[in-house]
Amino acid sequence: MRRGRRPPAPEWSVREVLIEGPWRHREITANGIRFHLATGLSFTRERPLVLLLHGFAEFWWAWRHQLPALDAAGVSVAALDLRGYAATDKTPRGYRQSVTGLDVSAVIRSLGFSSATIVGHDWGGIAAWSTYAYAPEQVDRIITISAPHPLRFPWRTMGAGLAWFQLPILPERVITARHGAYVEWLLRRRADPGAAFLTSEEAWHYRQALRLWPSPHCALEYLRMFGRDQLRPAGRSYRSALSAPVDVPVLAIRGEHDRLVPADSMLPRSPYAPRTHRHVEIPGAGHLPHEESPDAVTAAVIDWLR
Repeated sequence: MRRGRRPPAPEWSVREVLIEGPWRHREITANGIRFHLATGLSFTRERPLVLLLHGFAEFWWAWRHQLPALDAAGVSVAALDLRGYAATDKTPRGYRQSVTGLDVSAVIRSLGFSSATIVGHDWGGIAAWSTYAYAPEQVDRIITISAPHPLRFPWRTMGAGLAWFQLPILPERVITARHGAYVEWLLRRRADPGAAFLTSEEAWHYRQALRLWPSPHCALEYLRMFGRDQLRPAGRSYRSALSAPVDVPVLAIRGEHDRLVPADSMLPRSPYAPRTHRHVEIPGAGHLPHEESPDAVTAAVIDWLR
């Protein structure tokens, strides 16, 4: 991006995304950069690890409902800020799906675990599938929320939005304009109209987090790399890695009113389909069921883990 086009520095700092609650904030170094996580109060290496990955336009705080509940359920739970988001390092490169898979793999090791159950929403779900593609030995189970397998990406419903995000500069400007109003609009549009999500306070946290420059550019690079790589050798290599059979249990969670992700795209088909899987539809929820109906999603996750 040329000098002079960079948005003005916001009036807040990264401390604003370190929201207090029944969790602990910590930083680790993995895959050459610094990652921020929020962990349960009882986080210990003696418990199995459950790693939570947020979607586009969100950050670790998207899991504020699940963090204390999973902690009380007896697992070591950690909600990660993906590369480029919130309190994690914002690097100029590293947003290809292969790198994201290696990021998550390195985070698991840096936390002192050999493997984890990975829970991913939206593009965090793409990250979960990517981790299995490149480091399957470190994945015990996969829980995807509104996140189809990348080989079954719903181009009919998500292709137009992905195409718009390919434009240079303009999407960044839209995200940062009017104190991040676009972020609030996007999240409300993706939720079911009847859901209690999103309150004014919740919206302001998300608007602040994504406006922390260069987070808008970093967040968009995930989508841009995914789109552009469809026609590049890197994309062919990625699809090849994803074609391996899925040998771990998979739980697929979807809001029944999700307009972006059709129900039939939520699980991969043979020959790479998981041997053990469960599909759960959350009534009255749209694309963000973990926030629209947090109790139902949390109960489904805990029941399945047990």
